[in-house]
Amino acid sequence: MFMRQGNIRLPLKGKRTLRRAGKALLAALFGSCLLVPIAGQRPSGFEDFRTRPPSVTPDAAGPSFGEYTFVRAIYDSPYRGRRGGTWATDYPEADNNFIVGLREWAGTNLKIAPRPEALTIMDDRIFDYPLLYFVEPGFLDLAPEEAARLREYILRGGFLFFDDFWGDYEWENVVEQFHKVLPEYEIKNLPLSHPIFHSYLDVEEVVQVPNIYNAQRGITSEKGGVVPYYMGIEDKNGRMVAFIARNSDLGDAWEWINDPRYPVKYGLPAYKVGINVVIYAMSH
Repeated sequence: MFMRQGNIRLPLKGKRTLRRAGKALLAALFGSCLLVPIAGQRPSGFEDFRTRPPSVTPDAAGPSFGEYTFVRAIYDSPYRGRRGGTWATDYPEADNNFIVGLREWAGTNLKIAPRPEALTIMDDRIFDYPLLYFVEPGFLDLAPEEAARLREYILRGGFLFFDDFWGDYEWENVVEQFHKVLPEYEIKNLPLSHPIFHSYLDVEEVVQVPNIYNAQRGITSEKGGVVPYYMGIEDKNGRMVAFIARNSDLGDAWEWINDPRYPVKYGLPAYKVGINVVIYAMSH
């Protein structure tokens, strides 16, 4: 049984078309920022939900159909935050805003589902989707059966996206949890020449993306995690099976992109990386 959604192979010509369109759009967005710096430091393409809602609301009723659906993983953790766990950090605003970014701002040719999903690891429906997003995996605590399920998910073509964890303690937990899933694979730093950083847009630097509260104070790091890293795990065939944003909080930028207090110098890089990860996962 194979996953019903994902692993869509884009032809080389299609990838080049996507890249050209994306680069042109991002250039226009950056231009808007420079021309209108007082507009909340937000590019004109990043529409405000309060004044101009998307054409299809993210919480639309009915099944979430599309070539790509944003899926957040629900997991157990020792820390019980709002809604019962750290899995729900920035939820659902980050998910909804990121979907609109993919559907209406980025100009991709992907048919993006109008609303996100949030599924437990043991839910059989995860095999319908090519990418699972984990927020705050520094508090992730996988049971043996969950680790086995994620291993099956990856071996069947799935892709994991880890975001928003800081410092040595949380990093060590991410390594420990992933090695429950695939102990034979190694987490590596990714050079900016890696194809994932050029799958749609060109990512040319590793930007430490802070939460909105730190951003307003001019602080980017948390918990001693001063240096940001983009990292990944590749299988024995060289296919990347996981992307890791270490010492960075992409999801907070997604959540607050419409708030004029959040600087665009962090928001745009967070969207660029997220969009590239989705395009890469969908085309490999």
